[in-house]
Formats: sequence, structure tokens, C-alpha cells
Amino acid sequence: MVCPWFIDPRGGSMAVGNASIYYHLNLEQFHVLRSSNRPSCCKGRGLLVKQGMEWGFSTRAQCRVATIARHISPALCSAPNPFMMGTQAIVDGGIQIRADVRDALERGFPVVALESTIISHGMPYPQNFETAKEVESIVRDSGAVPATIAILDGAPCIGLEEAELKKLAQLGKKAIKTSRRDIAHVIAKQATGATTVSATMFFAAKVGISVFVTGGIGGVHRDGEITMDVSSDLTELGRTAVTVVCAGVKSILDIPRTLEFLETQGVTVIGYGTDEFPAFFTPRSGCKAPTRVNTAEECAAITVANMNMGLQSGILVGVPIPAHYAAAAEPVEIAIQTSLKEIKDKNITGAAVTPFVLNRVNELTGGASLSANIALIKNNARVGSEIAIATAALVEGS
Repeated sequence: MVCPWFIDPRGGSMAVGNASIYYHLNLEQFHVLRSSNRPSCCKGRGLLVKQGMEWGFSTRAQCRVATIARHISPALCSAPNPFMMGTQAIVDGGIQIRADVRDALERGFPVVALESTIISHGMPYPQNFETAKEVESIVRDSGAVPATIAILDGAPCIGLEEAELKKLAQLGKKAIKTSRRDIAHVIAKQATGATTVSATMFFAAKVGISVFVTGGIGGVHRDGEITMDVSSDLTELGRTAVTVVCAGVKSILDIPRTLEFLETQGVTVIGYGTDEFPAFFTPRSGCKAPTRVNTAEECAAITVANMNMGLQSGILVGVPIPAHYAAAAEPVEIAIQTSLKEIKDKNITGAAVTPFVLNRVNELTGGASLSANIALIKNNARVGSEIAIATAALVEGS
């Protein structure tokens, strides 16, 4: 593949193919890149990144160089570098970016990605719509820009208008639950899809959003060594450089094996203000968190170091549910344990496990699980916004 290059004398900007990427290079540096005659995409990409470091570009500048590299050889990067701060957001594959999100990405302001499955499949209407608006408000009030991600009528959307949020909330489970494997199908069918953790990470990374907030992630199911029931959230964390802020995984899952799987995938797992990896409705899982941080700034430093090393793997931040909410959630945890015992007694296995547990927990708690779920999502939004703000400040100052 040969990519046509030119330099814009008006502003020193560079273009690759038909996608303009604004980057200030002096003419001498430009000709060094151009004179390579890149016999292959790989050489072109490697030269760009290598030259960027040799010329002493800042962290942000190196990110821009990496962005150019991805357009020379997109196949070499399973997910784009999530630190496009200061560059023009590239829209390919028909991705639509809401104006304020695009502006924030171009200016290097903090943006927080939010998933949409939690809206359509996680709660009933109108609680789902109200919660979605409240979570976005928390992000804005914290000083970041929220970007709820979904596929609407076949178009991947980064940032939804209120009317679109409402439509998705009203659709509920009629919206297709969309993980990475489903993206192409949903787009091709021009359908509406609510993105799971894996699909949200994919789209966030593609447009340059480095922090993503959710309630909890999927994991290795109990008896997963037999059923091979492992969430695609885990493999996405192993190949997509986004920092995911959550309350851990539900105790319905096999938490020790989930953490082992994440280690195999090369995922940095962090306990936020805790030495113990949280278990969604409870701060206690009995599993030690591999890494602990106490501030958003510490988390941001790890995020930027991950980018600088080009690890291309994600970071998982486990935020314990606040103590006053954890106490209220204790009946939920008890209900989960009760339902797990019933599963074993009734010999329920495979795909039937999760629906059974969710229904039983809702029945046993009289709706308390929903209240606790909403509370921890809001708390995660606050923490995630602080991490996004600290990350943007660190990149800006480097």
C-alpha cells in the first residue's frame, strides 16, 4: 500500500491519503519521513514512531505521530491509540461524534465514555433514562465531557443527544445487546445496538477516548473451565488501551479465575483506595488487588505510562461501592448467594445461569438491587471523571 503524502504550507499540516491529520513538522523533518520511500506499511509506521521519539516530541506529539502511523498501517493496531488529545478526531467507518465530544477531543479536554447496554438491558424504563441523564450530569459537573456510545440505525454514535438516550431507554431489550463480535452485524443490518463493555471500549479507543466508566464488567463464569463461558470484556481489556473504571465483577462469577485470566491477558488491575478487588455490590471479594492507588493522579500516571510503552492493553480500575451503599446492598449479596445455592440444587447450567440469578435476586430483594446498582454507577462516574481530568492534565503537561 502506498500512501500519498503532502504538506500544507499554510499551517505545516500533514495529510495521509484522504484523511487530514494536523501536525506541525518542519520541512526538514517532513522530508526525512517522505524520503524513506516506505517499501511497506510496517516500515512507514515504525519510522514515524521512531522519528517522533528521536526528535524529542512531547507525549501529546508522539500520540499524533502514532495516529499518522495507524493510517499508514491500520492493520498493525487492533485498537487506535486512545490519546488523540489535540488532534482532529478521525471519523471512519461512518462513526458519528457529537459536536461537544469532538471539540473536547480536538482540544485535549477530558472525555469519559459510557456504555449503553446498562441503559437498555440493565434497568427498566424510566429509571434507565433518568439514571443515564444523571450519570452524564455527574461527568459534566466534575469537569469532563460525557460520551455515551451506541449504534443507532446502523451508525456508531459517540455521544448521544437526550432524545437519543430516551429512545434507547424506551427500546429497552429490543435494542441488540452488542459486544465486539456483533458490531459488524448490527451496522450491516442498520439496526440499533446497545454497546457492552467490549464494544464500548472498541469505539472509545477508535476515536481517542482514554477513560470509560461502567457499573461492572463480565468475567469467567463459575465452572468456566468446563463451559468456556468467558466474557469478551476480558479479551477486549487485553487488546484495547482504555482505562475502565468499574465496581469489579459480581460474586455470581468466578472472581479468582477472572483475575487470573486478566493477568494472562496482560491487563493492569488496580484497586482504587483498596487492597482487595471489589465484587460489585460488596467491597469484599477475598481476592487481593494486584495494584493499589489512592488518587486519580496515581491512576492517570499509570494510564499515561501504559500509552507511552505502547502496551496496547487496557487498565481495569476496581472502585469499591461506598460504605453507606454497601450496607444497603448487603441483602443483595445475600440474595446472590442464595440464588447460587439454588442453581446448584436445581442443576441449572450454561446460558440459563445468569437470567435465573438476576430474576431471583430481583425477587428476593424487592428492587433493592436496582437502587444499589444505580448508586455504584454514579460513584464510578465521579471517580472516572477525576481520572480522565488527571490524565488530560498529565498529557497536556508532558
